[in-house]
Amino acid sequence: MTRPLMPKATAVWLLDNTTLTFEQIAAFCELHMLEIQAIADDEVAVGMQGLDPVRGGELELEEIKRCEADPAARLDMTQNAQDHAKQQKKKKARYTPVSKRQDRPDAIAWLLKNYPELTDAQIGKLIGTTKPTINSIRDRSHWNTPNITAQNPVGLGLCTSTELEKVITLARARAGIVSAPAEEAQAEAPAAETVEEPQNIDAASVFANYPKPESETESEAESEKSE
Repeated sequence: MTRPLMPKATAVWLLDNTTLTFEQIAAFCELHMLEIQAIADDEVAVGMQGLDPVRGGELELEEIKRCEADPAARLDMTQNAQDHAKQQKKKKARYTPVSKRQDRPDAIAWLLKNYPELTDAQIGKLIGTTKPTINSIRDRSHWNTPNITAQNPVGLGLCTSTELEKVITLARARAGIVSAPAEEAQAEAPAAETVEEPQNIDAASVFANYPKPESETESEAESEKSE
């Protein structure tokens, strides 16, 4: 089965907008069911924007409704999306065709809008552009600003979903948006204080220095007089 362009982002959208089971979402996105559980529990892909597979042409709304009614059913990707994915797999060399270069401003606008934590260097390396171009799109001084429409660079064929997810994960980790793994958290946690076991205490020695109650003092004085 062909994976969606952005499996994790697609899983986020399906979790938020459908009643599909974790197993159905995991099968469609080709992710482990435990990873889907972690996404639902906000342990993975924290803050990631969901990607609508219906709007992206990867799923039909009727297909989602069919699988919602039958938990044993599996989602089938549209034929157009499967054909597009096969064409992407055939590409070996990283090369941006001349016809695709005009799509770079749209991809830059999409990345700036949805993932502001990405640095200019990361965006430039991801889709093959320059920092001046990125800045001109950010401050809307680009010569073609009125015609720029934010579009997913994966859908435009400027990068792969794996490359995009890797860059986003790295950027979010550097920005401190993603929490540290449990192992690191345990390593950084302060060591538990050792509690000393109480020693045997002699009650007589403890209370020897305390003044005696008046009643006891008077009784001792009377006993001395009687003697």
